[in-house]
Amino acid sequence: MSTNVSLTPELEKYLQKKVQSGGYKSVSEVIREGLRLLKEKDKETEIKLKTLKLEVQKGIQSGTSSPLNMDSIKEQGRKRLQSLKKKKNERGMETPSS
Repeated sequence: MSTNVSLTPELEKYLQKKVQSGGYKSVSEVIREGLRLLKEKDKETEIKLKTLKLEVQKGIQSGTSSPLNMDSIKEQGRKRLQSLKKKKNERGMETPSS
């Protein structure tokens, strides 16, 4: 099968450069590699989109959301930090057993 493709001069130079570098035997090889990579990228995008749709559906099924109480969240964080600091200080004050 033969297909004609119009390329910009910039892309034409790029293809020739790829062939001249020795990495590819022909322009067709470069094009096939590019299409293979595009196909791979499309498949990855499709998988990511399916995953995202599943996660959105999980969120919808999880029930009605409620507003966040930032003051309460901050207070919980402060208490947790204070508790961690207290535990760290208690460990620092312990003496090794003989």
